[in-house]
Amino acid sequence: MKLLENSATPSALRVAIFLKELGVEVERQQVDTRGAENRTPEFLKRAPNGLIPVLELDDGTCICESLAICRYFDAITPNDKSLFGSTPLEQAQVEMWQRIIELQGLVPAFQAFRNLTGFFSDRETCVKSWGEESQKRVQAFLPVVDRQLSKQTWIAGEHFSVADITLWVLCRFLPRLELQVSNELPALQKWLDTMASRPSIEETSA
Repeated sequence: MKLLENSATPSALRVAIFLKELGVEVERQQVDTRGAENRTPEFLKRAPNGLIPVLELDDGTCICESLAICRYFDAITPNDKSLFGSTPLEQAQVEMWQRIIELQGLVPAFQAFRNLTGFFSDRETCVKSWGEESQKRVQAFLPVVDRQLSKQTWIAGEHFSVADITLWVLCRFLPRLELQVSNELPALQKWLDTMASRPSIEETSA
């Protein structure tokens, strides 16, 4: 199998950290998203959403969407990490925070970046006002996770999970939006320091 990705993107980083946590190595092939390689007919046969990363199995089956790829590797790799939770309650809490961070954090972050920078203006209409609104929504979301982390060690409970990986990816993306985690968010700051010391983070932060 091989992973089609652009290692500079947040989605690729999320999968890379997840695989490091599992101790899994997989062949990687870089895709030129700036050059619209992911929009070619050949690529769209692999990924109907036209996005990276994509996991291509040995029999030609393809899985797109970073979280789906993480779930696949978690299922085929014997491990005791419980990155999606172990008990029914933990699994629900991980899924809950995963969705909250994606919908209230990552999605508006990507919308802000695309509409403010015009990075893909050659293939999509950029609306500056929507980018500005999306940027404000990301900034307003950070206190939400700070309050949650003030009550427990990890975002979805007392155990590290894929939701923490997603939150880390969001925080890493903030400078591209001219945003940062301020001193007014002490729990989030402490969590970032804890995350930064994990081997999976250190090995993917180069």
